[in-house]
Amino acid sequence: MGCKVFITGATGFVGRALVSKLVGSSYLVTALVRRKNDSLSHVVEQVVGDLSLLGDASLTLNSTLFQGVDAVVHMAARVHMMNDDAFDPLVEFRKVNSDATLVLARMAAEAGVKRFVFLSSIKVNGEMTRPDYPFLPDDVFIPSDPYGLSKYEAEQGLLALAKETGMEVVIIRLPLVYGPGVKANFASMIQWVKKGIPLPFGAIYNKRSLVALDNLVDFLALCADREKSPKASNQLFLISDNEDVSTTELVQKVAKAFGKKALLLPVPVSLMTFVAKLLGRESVTDRLFSSLQVDSSKARELLGWNPVITMDEQLKKTADFDKHSI
Repeated sequence: MGCKVFITGATGFVGRALVSKLVGSSYLVTALVRRKNDSLSHVVEQVVGDLSLLGDASLTLNSTLFQGVDAVVHMAARVHMMNDDAFDPLVEFRKVNSDATLVLARMAAEAGVKRFVFLSSIKVNGEMTRPDYPFLPDDVFIPSDPYGLSKYEAEQGLLALAKETGMEVVIIRLPLVYGPGVKANFASMIQWVKKGIPLPFGAIYNKRSLVALDNLVDFLALCADREKSPKASNQLFLISDNEDVSTTELVQKVAKAFGKKALLLPVPVSLMTFVAKLLGRESVTDRLFSSLQVDSSKARELLGWNPVITMDEQLKKTADFDKHSI
């Protein structure tokens, strides 16, 4: 029998895949959920609780929940939103992403948990890079974006807690994650391609790092197992597929996976940027036209980890999932 892992965010896009991976590898899994979930009931023990309340000390989790737990994988978060209508977004992000995270981590440490794996974001490093100058794990940058800042504060608090208590901390900063069941902007792009909508993305020469769901889950499982990854203790990793692509190349790859022909028009980036500014949509152009690369070599060199799936293979799995979910 494998080690015992306590997971938050188990019902999310990444969480469901991680639960499947761990259970399939004979790990014991306990999941913190907002409400009982029938799809998880046959594979994991479920604990009901709301992390947004934990940060306000309004929710008390019995410390015995962590009895026998070897590692916590903390994935639950208030995610970045393009049109956040909160009165003070930073306050709301902090409730879950930093305050609740640190309360949960301290409870785990006091219960004797040996390792705490924290899913952070590449937004801690920044919003964009120059082509071929990827972000590095040791880059020093304090984000101004409320979401990124809340993640940064959680990271700093966890590292301080590690020094105080001896509980090992592993921090993983993620770029865009894609795979079967992906939502948000990536799902929108898939729908455009499937419908054969002409897209003005035929002449974009940026470089962006992504991470396939299968690769991320494999790395998370590795970091959750102290015996398999002793050198991960108190380390910060940037993770990707190690296959950086332009927006043009990504759309072409998606189209190929779905058996479609990409209808891409070579509209100049300068023109699209100008129009986006007139419409107040500069943030959209940043994601489509700018570069954002990460250097994931530390994972390979320190832990011997390599991606388990290529981008083309993951996109094909995404297409197959989409076909069978219709």
